[in-house]
Amino acid sequence: MQVPASVDYERATSLSHAIELLERHGPEARIVAGGHSLLPMMKLRLIQPEVLIDINDLSELSYIKIEGNELRIGAMARHAELLSSPLVGEHFPIIVEAEKVIADPIVRNRGTVGGSLCQADPSEDLSAVFSALKAKLVIQGSHGSRTVDATSFHDGPYSTVVSSDEILIEVKIPIRPGCGCAYEKVERRVGDWAIAAVGAAVYIEAGVIHDAGIGLTAVGSEHFNAPEAEAYLAGKSPSPELISEAARLAAENCHPSADQRGPEDYKRHLVQVLTERALTTSVERATRGGF
Repeated sequence: MQVPASVDYERATSLSHAIELLERHGPEARIVAGGHSLLPMMKLRLIQPEVLIDINDLSELSYIKIEGNELRIGAMARHAELLSSPLVGEHFPIIVEAEKVIADPIVRNRGTVGGSLCQADPSEDLSAVFSALKAKLVIQGSHGSRTVDATSFHDGPYSTVVSSDEILIEVKIPIRPGCGCAYEKVERRVGDWAIAAVGAAVYIEAGVIHDAGIGLTAVGSEHFNAPEAEAYLAGKSPSPELISEAARLAAENCHPSADQRGPEDYKRHLVQVLTERALTTSVERATRGGF
């Protein structure tokens, strides 16, 4: 049986207390909420933190709400809560579609939005979703808060811009007119990490795509997006030919690696097919006014 190394345990009672504990224990401390990513890595001795800081009492970070023209999601919101939220389903079906294919009900019941993003797994679903939606992520530390773009949050595999004395506290997604969005994923079996997955969002006004987001996961996209394809779509009228070329650009400019899930050319093919499907559905939803 694989067991983790010995580790100390602290339980935070508030956000300020959690930040205080992070400052006290330094970079060898790790935050735990759902624990579905952290604990398996500890069992394999891939990481060996000295202290675990439990933030499950931080109910102040567990919310899904609309304020102004933004959907705001607290970092402690559980996957199951996103999946069942009427607000999420009404405005961003891409999130619901992604949550349906994240792991299994047990993981979704306990796993958190913040935990998924901060784990920074290169095959993580929500990172691609929030990249496509051009979300903003709010990070809190003892010196105040700062906001970063979803595409700037990860600085490498299993690494983010969150410092050792900071916590990701919120995801903010702009609610904009003319939005259509969708998520497509291929996996080896139900609940598995993606072989490839694509999230798309388009914003159409007067028959023209004035903005677009394409999120990629599991295919070596540095910031979980396809900037060349996004730029190609902007300012053009949607058509099957336009979508096909954008899908080709997304596949051409990603960097998949051959592994047990498939060779590079297969993964590029999946990116092209899934991008075309996600964009087509997004355009249809934008054109008919939503989900």
